[in-house]
Formats: sequence, structure tokens, C-alpha cells
Amino acid sequence: MRDLKIPEQRHPEKAKRPDNPQPKKPAWIRVKAPVGQGYQETRKIMRAHKLVTVCEEAGCPNVGECWNQGHATMMIMGEVCTRACTFCNIATGKPPEDLDVFEPGRVADAVKKLGLKHVVVTSVDRDDIEDGGAAHFAQTIRAIRKQSPNTTIEILTPDFIRCAPAALEEVVAAKPDVFNHNLETVPGLYPEVRPGARYFHSLRLLQRVKELDPTMFTKSGIMVGLGEDRQAVHQVMDDMRAADVDFITIGQYLQPTLKHHRVDRFVSPEEFASYEKAAQGKGFLMVSATPLTRSSYHAGDDFAKMQKARQAALG
Repeated sequence: MRDLKIPEQRHPEKAKRPDNPQPKKPAWIRVKAPVGQGYQETRKIMRAHKLVTVCEEAGCPNVGECWNQGHATMMIMGEVCTRACTFCNIATGKPPEDLDVFEPGRVADAVKKLGLKHVVVTSVDRDDIEDGGAAHFAQTIRAIRKQSPNTTIEILTPDFIRCAPAALEEVVAAKPDVFNHNLETVPGLYPEVRPGARYFHSLRLLQRVKELDPTMFTKSGIMVGLGEDRQAVHQVMDDMRAADVDFITIGQYLQPTLKHHRVDRFVSPEEFASYEKAAQGKGFLMVSATPLTRSSYHAGDDFAKMQKARQAALG
């Protein structure tokens, strides 16, 4: 039986990789340890409903702030991912269990108890399932809608690369308010950073969402500090806009362990500000570009701003 708290068992494919020393974090990237009553209450609800959160599994630096406010990103379909991205701290391998048919209901119960106005639901990759978990996503969306009809729903999905087109169609038909799928990095780094994925497939996935439902907000994000250059980041922005992506997030890559992809550099707040200005100039409805930006960080507030931006654009 694997113990996912042990790095060698959590990431067996990385165990024999050479260590990548982690540079000292600059002052602008440091955060306080998670504390506070709100944090403890959120944690209690997650445990009571036997739910997994990407906040914990991916080692998000914002977990203290978000959980203190009662915000958490639900991670469905288990805690073991079939991919082995070199940046990610989620456990990898063959998932030990089938999908839990009761999980959508438990997620919906937790959303209601937390009183969320906006919820983000993500998942591990499940390449072992024919539809990649698309039906499970759809069921989770419908369960939340039933219990919390006024809650807006944002999903952060896998790429469904091995699935029939009907998989994506089923998720879009469930009508999430925001469809997010992260490109994660620039195309030139995919072989070493995201080897199980394909950049242009992910880009096409986002474009296809808009073709299926032109009213649905789409969102995608990348990390910087992996070894990319500015020109490549600007090209990703252009590619996203060509796919009609509404919202871009750009955040600093942080190395989870010595066995993960190295941090090439810590990008300065000034460079993040320049990316934000450039993205705004390219026509994104919403941009979040800071060292601590993550896909679901301040997602509810950003969704409200994105709605207002669309309304203003439409006159």
C-alpha cells in the first residue's frame, strides 16, 4: 500500500531523478503559514466530506488566505494522477480506485455548507477512464446547481486528449460558468515540463469550448520561471486570444521538491506587471499576473469583474 505522504512513493517516476537545488525565495514570494479559525473550519468540512483539494495536494502557497475565507478548490476523481508532469506535486501513477459515484453529492454538500458564491472544481487526469471523467464533471456541476442554484461554477479540466469529442461536449452541456484548462507553459517546454500533453491540443480544446457555447467564459494559465523567455510568453498570449480565451492567469512556478523541475528564475513583480499590461492590450477580458497568482486564486472576485467587463464591451 502506497503512502502518499512519502515523496518517493508519491512520485515514484521522479525518485531516481537527480536533485535540482531550490534557490532561496525572494521576499515577494514568501507567505505566512496557514492559520486562523476560517482555515480550521474549512479543513474540518473538507475532512468530514472526505474531499480532496488541489490546495493541499498541489501545495498551493495561498491555502492559508483562501481557506481562512472559506474558499477551497475541490479536486475530484481521486488523488492519484495518471500523468507525470515534472512541475506538479499531485501524486502520480495508476489510480487505485474507480470513480466514486457519491462524490458529486459530497462536493455539492460541502459547497452548500461553506456558503460559496463561486466554486472551483478541478481533477486529476484519469487516462484510465474512457471519457477521462467527463461524465463525472458533468454530474458534479449538476449536483452543485441542484443544492446551490445561486453559486457560480468554475471548472479546471484535464485535456481529454485520449477521448472522443463527445467527452468535452458533455462537460460543456452541463453549463459551468467558467471553463478553465491550463496551458501551463510555453510550447517549447512541453517535452520536459508536460510530456503527457500536447500544446496545440490544449489550445484547440479551449477554442472548441467557445464553438460549442460562445457565451461560456474560458480561462487558461501559465507558470513562468520554468525556463521560458518573454517572447514565448507573448506568443502564448496571442495563441490564447486566437482561441478566444477570455481570462489569462500568469504565476511564478515554485518547485515542490528537489526531484521536480528546477526553478530557472524568480520573475520580478515588475515583469509580471509588464505581462499584465501586455495581456490587457491584447484584448483579454480579465488578467491576473502576479508571483502568487494561481488558477483559482481570487476566482470568485475575478469572475465578477469578468462579467462586468463583458457587459461593458457589449455596451
